[in-house]
Amino acid sequence: MEQDSLNTETDLDSAAALPMPTAEDLGIHVTAGAVGPLTVGDTFDFPVTVSWSVQGSALLVMPTSTATAKGIAQVGVSQESSRSVKDGKEVASITFTYKLVAQDTGSLNIPALRFEIPTQMGQPLQMRSEPVPVRVSEQFNAVPFAVGLCVGACVAVAAVWRMRRRKAKAAEVAAKNSAAAELRFKMMVLKQRVNTADSREWLLELESICKECVAGKFGMAASAVNLDTLVKDGKLEGWESLVEEFAHARYGGGKRDGFENKETWKGAMKLMGIVEDED
Repeated sequence: MEQDSLNTETDLDSAAALPMPTAEDLGIHVTAGAVGPLTVGDTFDFPVTVSWSVQGSALLVMPTSTATAKGIAQVGVSQESSRSVKDGKEVASITFTYKLVAQDTGSLNIPALRFEIPTQMGQPLQMRSEPVPVRVSEQFNAVPFAVGLCVGACVAVAAVWRMRRRKAKAAEVAAKNSAAAELRFKMMVLKQRVNTADSREWLLELESICKECVAGKFGMAASAVNLDTLVKDGKLEGWESLVEEFAHARYGGGKRDGFENKETWKGAMKLMGIVEDED
């Protein structure tokens, strides 16, 4: 991200003696934009601006985190640089615009986003934005409501035991369909980012989705899933190569291109039993 780099000239002895300055000390500010009310499924832009007084300095600003969080998925990011004059001083800024998708309802939070600026002292200058609350509402759909009334009227005629049996069966199917639909949505979003996202970050997100799938299969929390152990115990037949790729990603494996990640994505879809195109 081509902006500028801190140009601080000092000898090594002085650098060792002086404490690392903060972004505030250097007049660098991080400002996150506000987000209005959203509806689940909405795609929206979230801007974060890093600004500083020019004064002959140049900065290289690098984002080091993702905006993905519970109920929110990052599908892209762009940047734009600008300069302006404020109170007689030239101010430079770079705005990172994160493209996000609201995947869940309720009170959610866009996490704090972290940035780094390389320095000649060897240690990067770190800064972060503040978390931003987001309110996401559920879409109103009159069709399920109308269908529910009709079904309720019909079921009332049947015997109580039969009604309870049908309700239990419907709830079980709905829960499975909902979980499968959510996993498929996340995989479709991940596919869109196969050629643009950081390869290591992309693989770790794929691993997280696979853990959710396995958690549903074994009736356990996703946080408790250990794919390596399950493969060694023979409980995940055919997952060996995929889990090995996740291990390489966690421990900084070699570089991969979009084609390799696409093939990995296809293999994961097959292992999880998710169909890409639904009729």
